[in-house]
Amino acid sequence: MFLYIVNSKLTPIYIQYAEVQTEKIAAYVITQAIKSRSTDMYDVNEIIENVPTDSPGMVTNTFNTEIISKTMAEIQTLVEAHLELAERGDLEMLPLSEDIEYDPEEMESYGGVVFFVPMGQATNIPLIGNLGPKIPIRFHVIGDVQTTIKHEIEEFGINNAMVTVNVVVTVNVQIIVPLATTKSTVQQQIPVAIGLIQSPIPQIYSKGDVSAPQVEVPYPGVNGKE
Repeated sequence: MFLYIVNSKLTPIYIQYAEVQTEKIAAYVITQAIKSRSTDMYDVNEIIENVPTDSPGMVTNTFNTEIISKTMAEIQTLVEAHLELAERGDLEMLPLSEDIEYDPEEMESYGGVVFFVPMGQATNIPLIGNLGPKIPIRFHVIGDVQTTIKHEIEEFGINNAMVTVNVVVTVNVQIIVPLATTKSTVQQQIPVAIGLIQSPIPQIYSKGDVSAPQVEVPYPGVNGKE
């Protein structure tokens, strides 16, 4: 009964620690998957296409959906494959740390990433450090890996924009600790294209001010005369 009460009091601490370690491990596996990609980074001009309009000097920028869809599918496939290898006990897919001890046999037999953490580390008690009983922690990937596209546009200079296209990878996992279980979501943002979109500099630039700019531009008349 005493051990049960103590364990109940420590369970929230186990859960919190397990979530932190799980996020680190999952992020590492995702990073390993991204490193194996055939194309590391696209030029933004490959992702964004210029479509002429009826207005002179005006163009419409659109995203190349074919490249984006292909990239998202490639990343999703790689991440799922690497997570599957990790759950089967392939230690090459997992980060090696003195603080984490994996159980390859348990992982190979029953699936999921299984690792042990000394109670002293989980409870953050320096006096016992690596001593004390080891806490088994297991996490499984729940469902399919989800990928979404996200773009960021930042003003750069006059009439230019810095564009970054990212793929956001979302992995849902179930974390199991003694006498408790919880679900967590791991997200990682992966840049796939970055670059500068340049546009013609206008003759008058007011940066959106309400008042008209105090700049006079000569307007050529007939035969080049004002």
